[in-house]
Amino acid sequence: MQKVETIQADAMQDVLSQAVSRMQDLGAEFADAKSQTVRNIGVSSINGDLRQLVRKSVGGVCVRAWVGGRWGYGNVSSFDKAEVMRAAEEAVKNAAGDRKSELKLEPATVHKHMKAQVKVHPDSVDLTEKIEVARTLDKAQTIDDRIVNRIGSYSEEIKDNCLVNSAGSDISWQEVRTLCRAMSIASDGNGMERYYDGPDSTKGFEAVKDTDLEALGRHTAEEAIRTLSAVRCPSGNLTVISDPMITGLLAHEAMGHASEGDEITKKRSFLTGKVGEKVASDIVSMYDNGTVPGAHGSIPFDDEGTPSSCTKIIDHGVYNSYMHSLETASQLGVKPTGNGRAENFGKRHWVRMTNTYFGPGDWDKDELIADTKDGILSDKMINGMEDPVGGCFEAKSLRGFLVKNGEIQGVVKSFTLTGKSIDILNTVDAFSDEVILDGGICGKGIEDWVRVSSGGPYMRARMIVGGGQ
Repeated sequence: MQKVETIQADAMQDVLSQAVSRMQDLGAEFADAKSQTVRNIGVSSINGDLRQLVRKSVGGVCVRAWVGGRWGYGNVSSFDKAEVMRAAEEAVKNAAGDRKSELKLEPATVHKHMKAQVKVHPDSVDLTEKIEVARTLDKAQTIDDRIVNRIGSYSEEIKDNCLVNSAGSDISWQEVRTLCRAMSIASDGNGMERYYDGPDSTKGFEAVKDTDLEALGRHTAEEAIRTLSAVRCPSGNLTVISDPMITGLLAHEAMGHASEGDEITKKRSFLTGKVGEKVASDIVSMYDNGTVPGAHGSIPFDDEGTPSSCTKIIDHGVYNSYMHSLETASQLGVKPTGNGRAENFGKRHWVRMTNTYFGPGDWDKDELIADTKDGILSDKMINGMEDPVGGCFEAKSLRGFLVKNGEIQGVVKSFTLTGKSIDILNTVDAFSDEVILDGGICGKGIEDWVRVSSGGPYMRARMIVGGGQ
């Protein structure tokens, strides 16, 4: 089996090389060609019934030609050589025009072929075992009649990539992601509350095997029931201890999107021209790091073949750097950072985040709570909203806790957190000493989704709290 896979990869690499040469012959100043297959499995068990079992696989090739400062794309849902060559010719045509630019791309030249760094590859695990993961998470939530809806789910994604470019790169790599999740909805006749939990990673099936699924299901149900006693959250400009999910939303939605190089070059970001300026308190540092072992947003290379890296966006309160693709790095005269990403072979490349988070501090979480006289501790997020132009932060927390005189006093219902991002960051006076990442998907605008994670430590700052209902 290994020999057959190697032959197929070699054959595909040869087709990609010929496509790149053809684009150069037609006038491309730079060209790349990437083949990709994406395989997904998704399983859901709801209230004891298997409701979803999806297995799908898609694949194809994306070719790009850089001519006169403009990209031309060609895409095919096929690995047929003739179709790929036609797409290469189309890419050069699509880039042609009257616009001329002296802008030169500076891609890395890489020769590397990487397998996924996993202990238990999902391909080695029978589908029945994956179904049982979802069923176990579902059943484990049956601890109380107040649990009125239960969901247990398992999903995996495996991407196989090959890339060749005119700078001489010859790369292949595999990305593996696994995720399982439990969600409980509780009702006492007066209201309904929910809670969810579960691991996500670029690890293999070991991420599931290392999880006590029954304990995870029970914990999720217990917390949903606990939230039934929640009261309305106070409103106002309050001290908030944000949990790693909400801390991560501030990093990702407010500061991260505004730090993407294409937003900067188009002057659509409130952080345009801010490098070297003070934007946060001295204890705040922020990163986009695609090299975090096992994290959901980690990638060996971006979709342009640039090796993944760690970009320090904020350095002890001072705005330090943007994230870049090949194009935006050339426009601003810096090196690409490995953030040129596409949803799949059929979509265009944008500057996108990987794992975006605030760095740790030196407080123990319990010490941080004990040091807070009057505030709110958030717990998990529902959603967040990006605002790269205005620089505002808005997030909805699933629930929270009242903190009075250094002690947790009770549960509060879902609430919103808002404010100007820089104003919030300048009030940060404490971080806990552990960074926790939460994985998900990020859309640019309303489409083009990529796998990311965001997070950080527990963070204490001032924010505007809306108590909701």
